[in-house]
Amino acid sequence: MLEPLRRVRQIRQFTAETLTDAQVTAIVDVGRWSGSSRNSQPWRFIVLRDAAVLLRLATLGTPSTRALATATVAIAVAMPVDPDHAVSLAYDDGRASERMLIAASVLGLGAAIAWLPPRVRPIAGDMLGLPEDRVVRTLIALGHPAPEALAPRPPGTPARLPRSETVAHERWPPMDEHDRPPDPTY
Repeated sequence: MLEPLRRVRQIRQFTAETLTDAQVTAIVDVGRWSGSSRNSQPWRFIVLRDAAVLLRLATLGTPSTRALATATVAIAVAMPVDPDHAVSLAYDDGRASERMLIAASVLGLGAAIAWLPPRVRPIAGDMLGLPEDRVVRTLIALGHPAPEALAPRPPGTPARLPRSETVAHERWPPMDEHDRPPDPTY
């Protein structure tokens, strides 16, 4: 039953086929309806379709923005600049972004989270006409997955860590001898 959620993956290469307005609206609405800290709904979404803008954003933040180079649409998540609430705002940004990524997958589309490094956020803000009290860290790159993006991972490519290394019950697991730090008395 939960297999569709486990199968959501970052798609970073897209075909030239465009998305419909209905598809984009459905994905943005999932973002709008995401939960937020204190129900503040701090995000504002900017839908980007201009290929030149997408390519410029892709080159600004490479490698973390490379998916924007072939995306036919991106959704920029504009968040308030508020140092006193930086953690909850980052959490809200992540919640809405991940839900839009999942929505794209449910619709049979591809999506990737593109993250702008701090050094390029002011440039992106100028490009997008953001007021000074807003910042874009996250863009959702959208499109129809290119065949190479759907190819299975090559053998030996890391997948998920095993459950035994990532899940503990009741307490942090005891350290094995090789995990212990050296004895400081030596």
